[in-house]
Amino acid sequence: MQLNLTKPICFFDLETTGINITNDRIVEISILKVYPDGKEERYTRLVNPTIPIPAEVTKIHGISDADVADKPTFKDLAKEIHNLIKDSDLGGFNSNRFDIPLLAEEMLRADIDFDMKNRMSVDVQTIFHKMEQRTLVAAYKFYCDKSLEDAHSAEADTLATYEVLKAQIAKYDTLENDTKFLAEFSSRKKFADFAGFLIFNKEGEECFSFGKHKGKRVVDVLETEPGYFGWLLNADFPLYTKKVLTSIKLRSFNNKLD
Repeated sequence: MQLNLTKPICFFDLETTGINITNDRIVEISILKVYPDGKEERYTRLVNPTIPIPAEVTKIHGISDADVADKPTFKDLAKEIHNLIKDSDLGGFNSNRFDIPLLAEEMLRADIDFDMKNRMSVDVQTIFHKMEQRTLVAAYKFYCDKSLEDAHSAEADTLATYEVLKAQIAKYDTLENDTKFLAEFSSRKKFADFAGFLIFNKEGEECFSFGKHKGKRVVDVLETEPGYFGWLLNADFPLYTKKVLTSIKLRSFNNKLD
């Protein structure tokens, strides 16, 4: 099977120093770029995270401080990674909740203005969980009848994710071979940011999902309590969340000028 694509899609997987989107860093990235004509391009790099890799994390993915000591930092690689994915939709396994948010943080730290406004994301894990409720290893066995060797190797996981998606489309008549459909099907609650601090209400307006202003429109809070914006920017929130807040504030300011 070949995916029915109108633009390229980059399947990717990250190995990291941990699971904290704000504080942890990438130690390996693997990308499989699939073009509408079926052409495939692979990219895999080890990355120096510039912070220690905890021993318990090394036990999971097998990458130690010594393995990445002489490797480029993400900032060194950011431009070439961005050039590879900038024209593409994104796909991954649990990518909407972890890989894309962490990638966005690393891009913003490298001074690259990353966002998802003009691209879609297909989360193969969400499709799998909606259909079968299992893990990537089980998904690979269930859909492809193969054993996933080198699990938690970014490249192995990336290739398996791509194969699983194609097998899912072939198996389920209700799944359309269309990136837009798959992105919508694999999405969860609609967030204005990646981390879920900002959500959309029924009218499509950004609202806070936490704290004393939970459920309130962001524009209203920033208008009535301007100091709250400064506190948010200085607090330990993801860079992408701060980017979205800033854009909302600027949009509100520009609307007043119109």
